Amino acid sequence: MAIINRKFFRNSIMVIMLLGLTTLVFHCKNGTKESEYFNPQVLATHGNGEHFVGSKTCMECHRDIYNAHLNTAHFNSGAIADSSNIKGSFKEGTNILDLNAVEFQMLKNGEYFYQHTKIKNRSTEIAPSKFDIVIGSGVRGQSYLTWDNDELYQLQASYYTPTDSWVNSPGYPSYYDEPRPIRDACLKCHITFAKSVEPSPKGNRFDKSQMIYGIDCERCHGPSAKHVVFHRENPEALEAKFTLKIEDLNRQQRLDLCAQCHSGPRSIVLKGNSFSYFPGEDLNQYSKNVDNSNPDQKLDVHGNQYGLLTSSECFKQTATMDCSTCHDPHRKERGNTDYFNSKCISCHTEGETVCSNTVMDKHIKANNCISCHMPTTPSQAMMVQLDRDSLETSFNIRTHLIAIYNKDMWRD
Repeated sequence: MAIINRKFFRNSIMVIMLLGLTTLVFHCKNGTKESEYFNPQVLATHGNGEHFVGSKTCMECHRDIYNAHLNTAHFNSGAIADSSNIKGSFKEGTNILDLNAVEFQMLKNGEYFYQHTKIKNRSTEIAPSKFDIVIGSGVRGQSYLTWDNDELYQLQASYYTPTDSWVNSPGYPSYYDEPRPIRDACLKCHITFAKSVEPSPKGNRFDKSQMIYGIDCERCHGPSAKHVVFHRENPEALEAKFTLKIEDLNRQQRLDLCAQCHSGPRSIVLKGNSFSYFPGEDLNQYSKNVDNSNPDQKLDVHGNQYGLLTSSECFKQTATMDCSTCHDPHRKERGNTDYFNSKCISCHTEGETVCSNTVMDKHIKANNCISCHMPTTPSQAMMVQLDRDSLETSFNIRTHLIAIYNKDMWRD
C-alpha cells in the first residue's frame, strides 16, 4: 500500500510540474499579449505629448460608427498608394498624360506604381517617380505624392473623376516642372497627423513612421491613447474619459474643428505648424485665415465653406447652427438629397417660411431646397487642364453661402 502511495505521489508531482512547465511556456510565448492590449501601439505623438493609437482601436466600443466612417470622403482623403485606392488607369491606351512639351506614362511594376516622364524633342532622362501616397477620395479627383528619402513631393499627373482620365495637376505648367514640395499646410486636410522633420528649407521633410493617413476619429476627438487604456482597464465605465466630447464644446470650438480644413488658406501661422492645433483649442491662436484680411474679398467656393456659411443669414439668425447641424461626419451623406432637405425643413417649417418660387420652378427643382439655395458653382481656385490644347476647367463645388439665387445659378 505504501508503494502505491509513493507512486501516486510521484505521478502527482510529475503532473503538477508538467502543468507548471506548460503554463510557463504559454506565458513566455504570450506574455506580451496582455501588455499590448492595455498598452496599444503608439502610431504618432502630438507636440503636446499626447499619443495617437489609430481609429481601429475605436472599433472595440464604437463598431457601427467606425464601420460607417470607413465609407466617408474624410477617411479616404489620404492613403498609402496601392491598387485598391489609386483611381487612375495603368492600362495601355489609358495611362498617358500628353501635354505640349512632355508626356507622362503611368506604369505598374510588380506591386508598385510609377510616373515615367518623357520630355519631347530632348534626350534628357528623368528617373521614374513612385506613387507613394494618394491624396483625395476620388469623388472629384486625386493627386499623388512621392517620397525622396524623407522629402515629400507632388507628382505632375493627377486623376480627374468626371472624365475618368489623367490630367495635369492644378497649378502645374503644361511643360515638365520640378516636383512640387509638399508642406504640412498641404497635408493637413488629408492626413490626421504628420510629424515634420526640422530643419527643412522646403518645409517638406517628414517622419514616415509618424503619419496617420486620412481624417480619422483622432483628428476631431484628439489622440486617444489614454482613453483607450482607461476603458480597456475599466470596461464597466459608461462615461467617456480622456477624449474630447463634441457636445461639451461651445459653437466656435465646434466650428474650429471643421475650419482647420474648410476655411480656405490659413497661411498666416502664429505658432507651431498645421498639426500643432489641438481639438478644443482656439484655432485663431495657431493660424489666421488669409481671406479674413480683406473683408470685401469674394470668397471662392473651394475650401472656404466655413467663411461662406458664417456669412449666411441662416447662420447669423441662430446661436446654435454649426457644421454638424447639417452634416454627420461619421457617415457618408453625399448625394442624399432627402437628408439635406430635411435639415432645411426642420428649421423652415411650413407656415413659417413661404417659398417664393413658382409652382413650375418648384417642380423643375423637385422641391429641392439645396439646389436652389446652395447651387454648385465653378471654383476659380481649383482648376485643371484636361488635355494639352484645352483651357483650364473649373471644379463645380456646392456653395455653403445659403441665399436666394437667380435661376441661372441653378445647377444639379
